Amino acid sequence: MASADNLVSLGQRVNDFLKRKLESLPDEPKELKQAMAYALLQGGKRVRPYLVYTVGRIFNASIHQLDFPAAAIECIHAYSLIHDDMPEMDNDLLRRGQPTVHAKFGAATALLAGDTLQTLAFEILTDDKCTIAGEVKARMCACLASAAGFAGMCGGQALDLKAEHHKLTQEQLEQMHALKTGALILAAVKLGYMTARYQEAYDNALGDRMSQAFGFVEQPQLKREQELLTTFGAKLGLAFQVWDDVLDVAGDTATLGKTVGSDAANDKSTFVTLLGLDGAKAYAKTLAAEAKAALAQLPVPTRELSEFVDFVVSRDH
Repeated sequence: MASADNLVSLGQRVNDFLKRKLESLPDEPKELKQAMAYALLQGGKRVRPYLVYTVGRIFNASIHQLDFPAAAIECIHAYSLIHDDMPEMDNDLLRRGQPTVHAKFGAATALLAGDTLQTLAFEILTDDKCTIAGEVKARMCACLASAAGFAGMCGGQALDLKAEHHKLTQEQLEQMHALKTGALILAAVKLGYMTARYQEAYDNALGDRMSQAFGFVEQPQLKREQELLTTFGAKLGLAFQVWDDVLDVAGDTATLGKTVGSDAANDKSTFVTLLGLDGAKAYAKTLAAEAKAALAQLPVPTRELSEFVDFVVSRDH
């Protein structure tokens, strides 16, 4: 499948970018830098960078410009995993087949590594080497910050902690995961689009660049594109989480690279506990079909993204 091959090649591309960025940092404090590299470069599917690259490229963005938002969003994701694994959260000791960051480096260094990766994301996104217009960068920073913060990933994590030992309704479960998992996946889709269309608007504007460029972005055709991509990203994010819940029951620790059954051990509501294993699988497929239906209405080739949706709800890790 082409999408699986591109997931690997684009994952390697963002890894190389991130490695160069880490190598450019001062050597000290050494342990902090080692913990950041360990969290950032130790495997992972690179789903969010893949979406930045792929959405951006179908709208004709420069891959070199896409390197920066792709790397930035992976820094946010890596920081979130460090904190999610810590004793105060899920207290997991295995991630990507290796000891978690706090298990290897201690809780204090893990906390700092997560904090530093979060700030590194915005350093990368606003790097002078990135030729995206400053006004576009500002909007991209706002998009990423919102997706990672109170109205996104962090808010979702707070709801997740509150939900332990409580049985959630499907509506509550979907709300929680729309924030905890879905917001960052949707942000990846938006960042790819913004790199393409917002930058194009800025490049084509004359005179008052800010008002003309972003007036262009609000034109009916582009508003419709953004609405369809929002539907795609939201459905994909939820399908991704539903399938993660399936794998937590039906997968195996060696393949997943993390402990199977951790949700049950923490007495968490999941789509499997709510719908049953077969019901959760069927719901993931329904969400995938809805994501693909939104893609089909876009005025650009979307086969690559459509194949990726199929991969998300058939993967074994």
